[in-house]
Amino acid sequence: MPYWRLSSVYFFYFAVVGAISPFWGLYLESLEFSPADIGLLSAIPMVTKIAAPNIWGFLADYSGRRLLVAQLGAIGACVFFVGVFFTRDLFWLALYLTVFSFFWNAILAQFEVITLGHLRGHTEQYSRIRVWGSIGFMVAVVGLGVMFDYVSIAHLPSVIFVCLIGIYLSSLALPAEPERLSEYSQKDFFNVLRAPVIWWFFAVVTLLHISHGVYYTFYSIYLSSLEYSRSFIGVMWAIGVVAEIVLFIKMPFLMRVFSFQQLLLFTLAITGLRWLLIGWLADNLVVLLLAQLIHAFSFGAAHALAIEFVRQHFGKVAQGQGQALYSAICFGGGNALGAYFSGIFWQSSPQQAFLLSFVSTLLGLAIAVYIGYRGKLDGGWGASKA
Repeated sequence: MPYWRLSSVYFFYFAVVGAISPFWGLYLESLEFSPADIGLLSAIPMVTKIAAPNIWGFLADYSGRRLLVAQLGAIGACVFFVGVFFTRDLFWLALYLTVFSFFWNAILAQFEVITLGHLRGHTEQYSRIRVWGSIGFMVAVVGLGVMFDYVSIAHLPSVIFVCLIGIYLSSLALPAEPERLSEYSQKDFFNVLRAPVIWWFFAVVTLLHISHGVYYTFYSIYLSSLEYSRSFIGVMWAIGVVAEIVLFIKMPFLMRVFSFQQLLLFTLAITGLRWLLIGWLADNLVVLLLAQLIHAFSFGAAHALAIEFVRQHFGKVAQGQGQALYSAICFGGGNALGAYFSGIFWQSSPQQAFLLSFVSTLLGLAIAVYIGYRGKLDGGWGASKA
């Protein structure tokens, strides 16, 4: 298994996320965009995530050239991100971000399938590769947090571009996939979609991602308004990722000890608490630290659960579109709606935006309790563990 080559892709991919998530809002604020415009521009990559991964996923499943599809996405993202350097106009920036993110959204879902393929059934080891994404994220948020205390945040696009190049070069180092005739059938994919549990689960996870919209879009702006330094903001993001790394390392143990349903319900409940703590008690350092530690579950556990759910339910021939559908509906649709509506609610007050996140998580928890009561989530990874 090409452990380090797979890990390097995750490292650079999430280094890009680590550059964008904490600092993109601050960068747009430095360009004097309004909160509503910041919410709109932050939502664009998430909106394209609704359609783009399914298009790329279909091409990968149909052609059988999954690595090539991911490489095309990486080089396309590099080329079209260049446009960001040359405009401060809302329309043109939105256009460049749309095209860039169409290619950007080809990458992760396909590498998830490639990674699971290399694991050859030992899927409990997925977290040990994915943890390097968390490390890349942490390096970016801490390093850039310190950097932007001394240099202008106008340098952010350059950092993102270098990391995009890193993704492409890392993908070139991966072994070529053996050529094969595609076994893909559109019928296989649609047969899976007929199972109600798919849509119940996607509804729950989409609501969870809606709740994260305010966090990814305005968390850094919020802490900056409370007079925290940018290096401190970077450290807070990093603490969340350290907790996420520990969770990924321990996830195989948790998957053996607890059932899918137990982990999902706990993740939703504690995520709702997180938004209340940040919204109302962010001026308390102990509470702020606790809220960031909860990121281990609100993102780490939720993502690991979703990846395994898709692997179990979509089978081998529809994996690409299965992961793409999860990426599109839950990540794309959920985060886009969260970013857009948080921008609207933020203009009233930060607390209203975080209250929206809490309500979204609460709805997800209610649905999960209902479908768990109906027995729809028993044995989410094959057999009940508890």
